[in-house]
Amino acid sequence: MFDLKAAGFRDAVLVASTDGVGTKLKIAIESGEHDGVGIDLVAMCVNDLVVQGAEPLFFLDYYASGQLDVATAHAVIAGIAAGCRMAGCALIGGETAEMPGMYRRGDYDLAGFAVGAVERDRLLDGSAARAGDVVLGIASSGVHSNGFSLVRRIVADIGIAYDAPAPFANDRSLGRALLEPTRIYVKSCLGALKAAGSGASGIRGMAHITGGGLIENLPRVFPDGLTAVLDPLSWPVPPVFRWLQKAGNVAPAEMARTFNCGIGMAVIVAERDAETTAAALRQAGETVFRVGRMTEASGAAVHLDGWEQVWRG
Repeated sequence: MFDLKAAGFRDAVLVASTDGVGTKLKIAIESGEHDGVGIDLVAMCVNDLVVQGAEPLFFLDYYASGQLDVATAHAVIAGIAAGCRMAGCALIGGETAEMPGMYRRGDYDLAGFAVGAVERDRLLDGSAARAGDVVLGIASSGVHSNGFSLVRRIVADIGIAYDAPAPFANDRSLGRALLEPTRIYVKSCLGALKAAGSGASGIRGMAHITGGGLIENLPRVFPDGLTAVLDPLSWPVPPVFRWLQKAGNVAPAEMARTFNCGIGMAVIVAERDAETTAAALRQAGETVFRVGRMTEASGAAVHLDGWEQVWRG
């Protein structure tokens, strides 16, 4: 964060984030499907801004390859531009690097950098949650951009090609299905913050569910002394995750630590504002579930009661 007031500006705070797409890029490269990873890049950055109440302002990208392939770069950067439009922020520049001694021919890597702003009295800093608050879960669009080292290992072990029909989505190839872009939650979450407010009333915290799943990401947005008790039967686990678990014989606990398992964003909200918040999110096009409640601490920071049962169903 950067304090604008200390620099002579009005009482607002700049919020910055940087991230990449990870080994999901290997699937894009192997399948020749490059348009969605630019959206992923934006999503991984701007979703981390909005959870602090910030509106993304601008974005920059870094594209590195051994030798520039113009068609591939065009597809990637077009995706970045599309992601910025979805997030309502400006793509103001970037850097393209050719490093033949670093990357093999055909390989490339991406990094993104986003800056947003929030008024100080609307900042979500992880301190406002209370026992009795409701936990809402917003549906993910798929695997998003985490856990792809495991995904790729499972695909390699069972010997299925990326251009083969996806076992869990027969209308698409496996590569296209796995490359479904990360959902960008910025406009819907900003709308919910406007509708319900934030802090002492309204929305108490938001967590972008990336690597580490609900177990590791949700505790970042509530104080010590609380536990999030979640009902994993309250939302449907998308077919891609059921296929990965079965095909890779992945332990349920490992699924919870590696993947979002169908929840891409979690929102902690005061009980009295839960329906207003859920309605605002749904009006913005999100699929929302009431997945749990905050309680006084009782052991682990997140309880997923009945998680094993989900994978037996």
